Amino acid sequence: MSYDHVIYEKQGHVAYVTLNRPERMNALDRHSHEELIEIFDDFAADENSWVAIITGAGDRAFSAGNDLKATAEASANGEQRAGPGSRFAAITRGYACPKPLIAAVNGVAAGGGFEIALACDLVIAADTARFALPEPRVGLIAGAGGIHRLSRQIPLKHAMGMLLTGRFVSAAEGHRLGFVNEVVPPAELMAAAERWAREILECSPLLVRLTKEAVFDGFGLAVDDAIARDWEARIPRMLASEDYIEGPKAFSKKRKPAWTGR
Repeated sequence: MSYDHVIYEKQGHVAYVTLNRPERMNALDRHSHEELIEIFDDFAADENSWVAIITGAGDRAFSAGNDLKATAEASANGEQRAGPGSRFAAITRGYACPKPLIAAVNGVAAGGGFEIALACDLVIAADTARFALPEPRVGLIAGAGGIHRLSRQIPLKHAMGMLLTGRFVSAAEGHRLGFVNEVVPPAELMAAAERWAREILECSPLLVRLTKEAVFDGFGLAVDDAIARDWEARIPRMLASEDYIEGPKAFSKKRKPAWTGR
């Protein structure tokens, strides 16, 4: 599939999504969002795509977030701004796909770019990457989930320190705070992200998805209530699956499982 602002490729069970406006630090305009919605809907529907890696073109930025120049021009032309149901970058709101998403952050991840990374399940960062939600500095709010995801993924006081100042933090500090899984040299970034993807692919894709579903479905519930919901909504699906039969069989025969995701 060919797009203007995004490169979308598939290799085996891995889908690669590359934000491709390096001349604008991979900032996202309305057209970018439309392409990303189509891409991530395709990823969700493709039974052969089990993991996605999201990165940015070039070495300066993962994504600088919302294209403020395009927003200003649209406002000057009287165009309607995004409404409350908008899907910024496709995955920050209303994206229920349980497949794992890996952000390979190669540079600046600011505003909406950071919100994309926070919406992913894993964040692998180059040691040159920097992260911030600087919206209040330009008269905006991090309205694509950044406020709520950051304050739930790291200690509250650290989150408030970033949110109320809009300051940038390094990849190393992001790792220390807990929203970055691994920091590597820039030349090793994609190899590291692919290593994480391969480790995920060693697991049953069905059980990986059920696990992700369980994590998010259990937020806000007491542990016993979350477990009860697993037994209602997920464990019966596990017990009825081919992968549930294949896993123990492969283990007993000392061979790699042949997962089907069914």
